[in-house]
Amino acid sequence: AVLGWVHPERVTTKADARPGDVLLLTKPLGVGIIVTAFKAGEAHEEHMRAATDWMKRLNRDAARALAGGRVHAVTDITGFGLLGHAWEVASKSGVCLRIRYADLPFHPGAMEYADSMLFPGGANNNMNAYEAHVHFAAQLEIEAQLLAFCPETSGGLFISLPPDEVEGFLARYRALGHQAWVIGEAAAGTPSIEVL
Repeated sequence: AVLGWVHPERVTTKADARPGDVLLLTKPLGVGIIVTAFKAGEAHEEHMRAATDWMKRLNRDAARALAGGRVHAVTDITGFGLLGHAWEVASKSGVCLRIRYADLPFHPGAMEYADSMLFPGGANNNMNAYEAHVHFAAQLEIEAQLLAFCPETSGGLFISLPPDEVEGFLARYRALGHQAWVIGEAAAGTPSIEVL
């Protein structure tokens, strides 16, 4: 299926993240668990309302902000969750990705529902599929790990930028009315993910 047109010189891939790159995320995580909690009659209305608002936001403005600079790698976060899609970048680029868990943005309610283990089945499927490539810091318990594997609906972009491009992207994205989060960096080494 052809979804649109792009100039050959403006194509971005998952396969060119480089050691020293900065990793960014353009939407909070946790839609999957909030929707599952809602289906179980456990979600607070304000949590579902906020998650729905984020799901309705397109990644168009993030793409526009990226168009003003150099991008090494980018993908959207959907069914494979943050870590499944991050693994695609790490494996195709031949780098180790270091993600700081404390810097990950989560939707209100996501951690509460994680504590109640209200995960969708896809979180376990993703963990089973990708956990061999991920090393978690010892203090991160199973609930935290599953949140990082949890599928997203209409998730944000996961971006790998050269360090000198980060402030420019953040400024352009802010000018369009949005926030992005710096969540880690790429490093040389065997393709893998470290969640610190």
